[in-house]
Amino acid sequence: MDKQPTIKTNDSAPATPLLRRGRGRLLIFSAPSGSGKSTIVQWLMQEHPELNLSFSISCTSRAPRGTEQNGVEYFFLTPEAFKEKIANGEFLEYEEVYENRFYGTLKAQVERQREAGQNVIFDVDVKGGVNIKKFYGEDALSVFIQPPSIEELRKRLIGRGTDTIEAIETRLAKASYELTFANQFDKIIVNDNLELAKQNTLQVLEKFLNG
Repeated sequence: MDKQPTIKTNDSAPATPLLRRGRGRLLIFSAPSGSGKSTIVQWLMQEHPELNLSFSISCTSRAPRGTEQNGVEYFFLTPEAFKEKIANGEFLEYEEVYENRFYGTLKAQVERQREAGQNVIFDVDVKGGVNIKKFYGEDALSVFIQPPSIEELRKRLIGRGTDTIEAIETRLAKASYELTFANQFDKIIVNDNLELAKQNTLQVLEKFLNG
């Protein structure tokens, strides 16, 4: 018999109040690499259009790639314009990945999507997830997708066949650190069975969105 995925609740988190009808909600997803977060999020978006989910459109200082369009995949800014918005406090969260290579989420863009009735999904690293939750408080639901164990995560990353052993060990060291943030999220879903984890995540979202 398949094991049931574990759902943990951060009991210290404040109860989520009813949000204003017609205005979108905020859904924050974070996880260590290889936990299945992106698979679960994509499933929710593709298979459950009734949830009216939409990714937050981020900004980046890199140039568009291929068929990418401004305002669709990203808002494309020059490094100088990005830094000006940082100085003005316009970002909800941002990161400088390399020198002058920035990624970030504008507060005003999130509000535009919410006012349009979209339920905005953030697929972000754990620090970004914690910061967004702190900013929005009870208006947001934060979900941490957790692997059953570091050993299971190692098997999954090796199974992908996309990274060297050295790169995998680096990812695992980062994952161990990221797991220490789990209890700062409203919900923790342990993904030890993907199909059941999907269903449990769906239940968590439905309860929040319909509350």
